[in-house]
Amino acid sequence: MRKLKEAIIEKSLLSSALITIAITAGIILVLSIEAINFFKEVSIVDFLTDPEWTPLFANKHFGILPLLSGTLITSFIAVAFAVPVGLSISIYISEYAPKSFRKTIKPALELLAAVPTVVYGFFALIVVTPFLQQFIPNLSGFNSLSAGIVMGIMIIPFVSSLSEDALHAVPKALKEASYGMGATKLQTAFKVVVPAASSGIIVSIILAISRAIGETMIVAIAAGQQPRLTLDPTVPVETITAFIVQVSLGDVQHGSIEYRTIFAAGITLFVFTFLLNTLSYRIRKKYQEKYE
Repeated sequence: MRKLKEAIIEKSLLSSALITIAITAGIILVLSIEAINFFKEVSIVDFLTDPEWTPLFANKHFGILPLLSGTLITSFIAVAFAVPVGLSISIYISEYAPKSFRKTIKPALELLAAVPTVVYGFFALIVVTPFLQQFIPNLSGFNSLSAGIVMGIMIIPFVSSLSEDALHAVPKALKEASYGMGATKLQTAFKVVVPAASSGIIVSIILAISRAIGETMIVAIAAGQQPRLTLDPTVPVETITAFIVQVSLGDVQHGSIEYRTIFAAGITLFVFTFLLNTLSYRIRKKYQEKYE
């Protein structure tokens, strides 16, 4: 009876793993088939080099660069905001905060990840943008700056929680050796603990970047829907995910070249996130091998 139960559990776990693999393979297959049909009509060279993206206009251009620039600038702003704040929080919780405070504040921080992103989007549009316009008069009502800042607020739990776990896993012997050499708590935190946990911290940052790149509703609401090749954070931009939402609303004829653009954009986004996730996996694996 015991062996039967173990066999059922084993088969169930195997089935779950296979289902996950099958779903991923199905997503890749659908994206690939539709993207291939798209590239039969549009040159992949034009797709990667054309500085204009106007597939829904009479004068059609299919250059992904404007969407990529919008995606990257909002993600860069988000990471530039989230990483210093998230790391500061993680260092404080791990090295300075009492245990009772750590048990309370960490779950509270992780609640930020549970807030619906559409709420973040309206917060960026209604609260953050008017606030920033007091200091930046030429700031557009839709812009990548406010969208990026609010995205940064959203991904703070990714950085702080995962980084704190990495810092907390550093052996106490290292800290005690540092204190024994006369180092202060601040010196121990930044010269011993953080370097020892650097691989885990880097993984948390990469995963946060991946989350920011794939964000949809915040940029769709607050960043605008004007694809332009720019690094100016004060003007409206459009990201890959925002364009996919725009086309998916149903106004574009199914099966048309305009409709297939979402699959070309989607597989581009998939490649970016896949590379980032693979990089984080490699770093984590290297870190584990180093300390085994």
